[in-house]
This record gives sequence, C-alpha cells and structure tokens, in this order.
Amino acid sequence: MEGITEYQYQNGLRLLLYPDNSQSKVTVNLTVLVGSRHEGYGETGMAHLLEHMVFKGTPKHPNVPKALQDHGAQFNGSTSADRVNYFETLAATDENLEFAIGLEADRLVNSYIKKEDLESEMTVVRNEFERSENSPQGVLGKRIEAAAYEWHNYGKTTIGNRSDIERVPIENLQAFYRKFYQPDNVILIVAGKFEEPKALELVTKHFGPIPRPARKLDPAWTEEPPQDGERSVTLRRVGDVSAVGAVYHIPAGAHEDNAALQVLANILSTRPSGRLYTALVETRKASSASASAGREHDPGLLSLDATVPRDGSLEEVRDLLISTAEGIGAAGVTAEEVNRARQQILKARERAATDTAQIGIALSEWAAQGDWRLYFLYRDRIEQVTPAAVQAVAAKYLQRNNRTVGVFIPTDKAERVTVPPTPDIKALVANYQGRATIAEGEAFDPTPANVEARVQRQELPEGIKVTLLPKKSRGEEVHLSLTLRYGNEENLKGFETAAGFLSELMLRGTKNLSYQQLRDELDRLGATLGGGGGGGRGGGRRGGGGGGAGALGSVSFSIQAKRDTLPAVLDLLRQVLREPLLPATEFEVMKRERLAMIEQMRTEPAMLAPRLLQRELSPYPKDNIRYSPTIEESIERLQSVSYEQVVQLHRDYLGSQEGELTIVGDFDPKACLPILRQTLSGWKAPKPYARIASPVTAEPPGSQHKINTPDKANATFTAGLVFPMRDDDPDYPAMLMGNYILGGGTLSSRLGTRVRQKEGLSYGITSSLSVSSQDQRSSFTITAIVNPQNLARLQQCALEELDRLQKDGVTAEELDKARDGYLQAIKVGRSSDTALTGTLGGLRHLDRTMQWQADFEAKIAALTPDQISAAMKRHIDPKKLVMVGAGDFGSVPDAEKKPETVQ
Repeated sequence: MEGITEYQYQNGLRLLLYPDNSQSKVTVNLTVLVGSRHEGYGETGMAHLLEHMVFKGTPKHPNVPKALQDHGAQFNGSTSADRVNYFETLAATDENLEFAIGLEADRLVNSYIKKEDLESEMTVVRNEFERSENSPQGVLGKRIEAAAYEWHNYGKTTIGNRSDIERVPIENLQAFYRKFYQPDNVILIVAGKFEEPKALELVTKHFGPIPRPARKLDPAWTEEPPQDGERSVTLRRVGDVSAVGAVYHIPAGAHEDNAALQVLANILSTRPSGRLYTALVETRKASSASASAGREHDPGLLSLDATVPRDGSLEEVRDLLISTAEGIGAAGVTAEEVNRARQQILKARERAATDTAQIGIALSEWAAQGDWRLYFLYRDRIEQVTPAAVQAVAAKYLQRNNRTVGVFIPTDKAERVTVPPTPDIKALVANYQGRATIAEGEAFDPTPANVEARVQRQELPEGIKVTLLPKKSRGEEVHLSLTLRYGNEENLKGFETAAGFLSELMLRGTKNLSYQQLRDELDRLGATLGGGGGGGRGGGRRGGGGGGAGALGSVSFSIQAKRDTLPAVLDLLRQVLREPLLPATEFEVMKRERLAMIEQMRTEPAMLAPRLLQRELSPYPKDNIRYSPTIEESIERLQSVSYEQVVQLHRDYLGSQEGELTIVGDFDPKACLPILRQTLSGWKAPKPYARIASPVTAEPPGSQHKINTPDKANATFTAGLVFPMRDDDPDYPAMLMGNYILGGGTLSSRLGTRVRQKEGLSYGITSSLSVSSQDQRSSFTITAIVNPQNLARLQQCALEELDRLQKDGVTAEELDKARDGYLQAIKVGRSSDTALTGTLGGLRHLDRTMQWQADFEAKIAALTPDQISAAMKRHIDPKKLVMVGAGDFGSVPDAEKKPETVQ
C-alpha cells in the first residue's frame, strides 16, 4: 500500500518493507507491542527497563552498543504506553542490512537479562527518573494525568514508579521478556535503500527459525469509567515560573473523532492565530500556551498548558485557558481556522514522508494504535474534517466533568461523558486501498567525490558565495540555506542581545503579508522558511564539516520546499530580507517569552553548570563583546533590549556584502537564481563587516566549583579546558578520534562503558571536542547527569578513564572499529540533504571544497594508535580541567547557598 508491503510469517512475525533507492541508508526498526499499559501491579516501568536491558547483549552479540557503533549506525530505543521499539539507521550495504536484521532477531529472544546487568542498569534508569523530576512543568503534567485516570495504566508514567524500578526481581523481568518478546508480538520494519528479495531472504534466514510461542496473549480488559466530576492537582516545588494545565478524556487514535480533535488542538495552539495564543500570550497574561491531542491505542487525553510569568495571575490564566477551549463547543470555529490547521498537519506529514528513515521509525506509533495502515487513514480523515465536526467534538468532550486541572471545584450533580471504546481495527482497514506511492528520487551516493563532481559554484551580488547541488530527490524536495554576515567587534557592542531577535522578528511579517498571512502562504505552498543565528558565539566544529553560522554577527535562513514551489518561496524570502515588517508587538511577545525561559534557568542544574564552565573558560571583561553574562545579567540585558536596536540592526548592519547561499535537491537553477540575484543586488550595509575572532588568549588553571540547587533530584557535572588548535592542525584528526573513543557515545565509549554500563552512575555521559576552523581555539569537555550523592564517584571514574586513555593509549582493534563506525556515521549523515546543505555552506565559507572533506577522512583512515596517544597527551592536561557540579547537595560545605549567585 503506497509503497509499503506487509509480509506475515508462520511464527506470527509481521514484516513491513518500504524501499527507497534515493538515499544511501537503510533503517531497521523492531517494534514490540508491549508498553507501560501492559504492566501489572508492582511492574510499572518494566517495559522501559527491558528496553535498557536488551542493549546489554546476547551470547552472539555481547556488546550491542559497540556492535552498532562499529557499523556506523545511528541507533536508539524508546518506550511508550503502547509499544517498545529498537531502531538503527546504517549505510545501505548488504552486510549492514544482514547485521541489523540478525541483531534484532537475536536480541528479540536471546538477550541475557542478567541480575548483575539489572543491578547496574536499575540505577541508570533511576537516574533517568530523577532527571524527569527536575522540571516542575513536566512533573505537573504527570500529576494531572495520574489524577485524570483512576484505573487505566495511561495514568502511570512510562518510566514507572521509583520503588518498582528499584525492587523489581530479575525473575519477573525475565518472565515479562519471555512473554512479550516473541515473533507473534512484533512488527519488523525495513525502510530505505535495499533490494526486497534480499531483505526477505535475510528476514527469513534470521527470524524464520524462531518458533511461534505456545502461550497466548490475552487482550487488556481494563476500561476507564466515565469521569463524574472535575479533578484538581496542586504541585509545590522549587522554581521561578508558574504553570497551569488541563486535560480532557478523548477517544482512541483509531476512533473517527480523533482527527477532528487533532485539528481542534492545532486551532487552540498554533501561533500567531491560535485561540490560546491570542487569549493568553498576545495579552501578556501568559508567556506561552499550547494544546495537544493524544493518539493512542486506547482512549487518551487532550491536553492544554500555559506558562505564567512572575507578575501574572495563575487563577486568571487558568480560567481563561478553560473558557477559551470549552467555549468552542458553543461558539464553534471558522472555516479559515480549520483549513489552516489541516494544511499545517498535512504539511508536517508530507515533509516527514520524504525521509523513509523517519517513516520507518514513525510506523511504530501507528502499529501500536492497532494497525500501520492507520497512517494513511489518518491523513484521509484529516482532509475531511469540517468546522462542524470540530465544534461537535469540542462540545462532546471539552466539558467540566470530563476535565482535570490544577484546582478542585465540587459539582452539585454527576455529569458524565462516555468515551467510545476502541473501534474494530480489522473491520476499519479491511477494504482500505491507500493511494499512489510518493515520487522517488535518484540513487545518489553522497561520497565527497560524487558530491564535488555535481556541485556548481558561483557568486551573487554583493558578495554572496553560491553553492548548488541539483539532483532528483524523494518527493521533489529541495533545501536552501542562506547565511548573511554583518558588523564587527566594535560596531556591534551593545547589540549582543538585540542580535538574537533579528532573524525571528524578520520572519513575523512583511510589508505585504502579516505574520499570519506569511504562515498561511507557506502552509499553502507546503514549505518551511526558518531563521536562526545572532545572539551568541559560534564557529566551532565537532568532527568534520564547515565553519558554522550561529555566531554573533550572522543570521541564517533555511527553506524546505518542492521543485515547483521553490520560486514562490524565494519571493517570500525576498520580502523577509528586504521588506520585513518588524512588528513591535511581536518583539514584545518574543521578549516576554525569552524572559520567562531564562528565568526558569535560575534553579536548573543543566543550565547553571555549563554556563559557569563557559565563563571560567572564556574570562573576558564585561565590556568585551565575547563576554559570557551570568543568568541575572542575561535577564537584565533582555529587560533593557529595545525594539529600536533590532530595527537599527536590519537598517544599518544587514546586507549581502558577505555570506553563503547553498541549495541542494530537486530545483532548476535557471528559475531560482534570477530571483535570488534580484533579492541580493544593491543591498550594501552602511556599517562595515569584519569577522569577530575568538582565539585562546589564556588557558585557565584547573579548579572545582559546586552550585547548590535545592529540590533538584538530578545533578549536572561538566568539566572542560581550552587549548590553541585549528582544524588544519596535524593533530586534529587524532584528537577527534581520541575523543570519539573516550566519550563519543553514552552507550558505547570508554566513559559510557565505565560510568553507565559498569558503574550505573549516570543515564548519559559524553565527552566532546570543539575545534575552530578559523581561530586557534579548541575546547574539550566532559558532561554527565548524576544523582548528587554520586557526583564524587562519577568525577573519579571520568578522570580515571581519561588518565587510562593517556597512559595506555588505544589498541589497534579499538581504533579500527571506532574509525570504521565514525566514517560510516559521516556517510549516513551526508545522505540527509539538510545536513549536506549545511556541510557545503560551511565549506564554502572557508573557501574549501569537498576535497577537503575527502582529505580529512583519508587522514582519519590513516591514523595509528600512537598518533592518538601522543596527541591526547600533548593537548589535554587533566590538571587544567575546570570542573563544575550543580545539584541539590544539601549540607555539602562548599556548595553555594543560592544558585543564582554562582554561575
């Protein structure tokens, strides 16, 4: 159906094949139809815990993460209420395809699930649980859901109850695994570049011999009874910004009402025309507001939420949130709102459909709802939603007695809303035929040589470097990136904060199109136009590519469109660049949003620790443009930034005197370049441009810092140092691979193996190396999350692994596997046109070609263990590490009493 073919095996396995030869990658996704809703009493979190345990190995694959990394795979697993999935995307070769299929067949039935692995992984999952406890808004959402459900397991979080996580017997976990991890309870999905006969042969080879189990899975029989009164929750925790939420019970994802509910949620939350946005954000009563509708196997929830600034009224926002949503049942919605919502939902779906890897993973969700063909049926239903249907579902489900909020108000009588049961999925999709398969692109292997052979380079006025890569792509998709560089170290002083507003404010309307009209036109064209850059320091590289465009003194714009719509989108870009409206009202909205976001950072360990590290490693004076402000100083800067400053940046600084334009995908240069030439001609900024350099001026001595953040169960540890190096340094390839081996992956690396897999101290620990392409400046960092009580042990383990790497070096086998995995990962990355656009633009900024990338990869391929050891010793001095821990350290003597005073 529409390019997807289903095969069923005698042992119960269902196989979906979705070939796409336009991209040189393949995705294998094993979806197990078991989630948190299948868990029994005392078993909460078991489905999620098993997701972790299945990465612990089998007799044939004793180190699953390492095996995946050695094949250059982008991999992960995830757990929801209805399913668990394991997926990997690899370079498209027969060997990789067999490896992935064989691995999934093996760990489906042969995973160790050992007691010693459980003991270490249980603390990792507990650490993940603690991380989720750090967000008051996230905890509020969990509390509301728990109150909304009396009996159904959707009221329990997927990660589970802390005591269940800590006390689950290994025998129970093994029984859960044997019961649900069987071929008759899984769907295997293969999507990407492969030959169908070969895939069928490999699936038959590896999955076919697995016997069908004798046990029979009983369907879940618990149904949530109609709610008979409004329910309320009050949460009190440390934080700086208030929040309010509300939920309503709604039908399952497969029910016919669900499509209208998705449109309703979009009408409520989309900006700038969304009902909640106009009622709460534009009126300055809330800094943000959103809505979403669940799409699960069983009846779920429609959720509303809003963030309230310090000077706002929580009660007023709560009442407006409820009345705005529930009022739709009586007042209805307009045809314009429904058309806009349908376009946005369908556009997002169409964009995702151009990447078979995304579809291969997303099909898990539809299969978990009851049948993968719901993916197509949902599209059809969205197209048929009417204003009357939206009003009907609002009137039916958005009622007081079906609502759970943050307060309790008793009622005089019972007013129950009956939610329909899950429909008969088999009957629903029995005669469904689907539509024509999406247009395929050409088979293009994105090697540096192949890319360089196809690239066209030229220049546009006044100084824009153009790189073009026309090729047939899936769905006739095309990607464009434009970076404009402006200002210099002196003339941008005082504009550091204003620069962060520039690109986004330019996108909020033109002289001919309002903000909403611009959004509507992009939706009509099925395209996106985004912006970024400006308010910070950048220019670093992490393992290949170009120069980066996110630094102060640059703005970037990106387009994703179709071949036939790109010229029209380019005209919209012209208006955004040359004729922006720069509305003062939207500037005030953005300013309030950013103030609310940064105020939340005051007590967040994950924000405080890296900010302090950055300040220690870049000790510039306050009047230097490179200065890193404290959170309090950032708040002061945001409060004082003016609309006139942003207008001045566009008027006096921005132009086409310097920058890069890159287009990759299905487009006609003859149709596009004249529009771009007209857009950029004669646009010379009055203020001069010069790149802002950031070399290493000092290497700070090693030091240790602690920031105490009360009531935060999860701590953040980060350590780092800076040293002079550019990416053309002979040691750079060796440093890159040394860091990759040390901490390139939280599951498979020296740090990951020791800290997470063996010690069970952290859910995630990585190291990173950022090397400038233009300045003698590099930074090395280690970052982890951890229970505050385990911080000292984690720090000790991390330093021991760094010391072991420097003293003992790496083995030839270890280097070979890491190098092969890294190079394959680079190839997989280049198969994305979005990533390739960024790579080509970055290289062009540096006056490099893909030959530079080829040479760089050749240097990686030629590395020896001795080169890595020597480079790591030469440039990384553990004594110079600045180490920062932020968390709830209680009575730790050297912890700061107030987190906002030490940043």
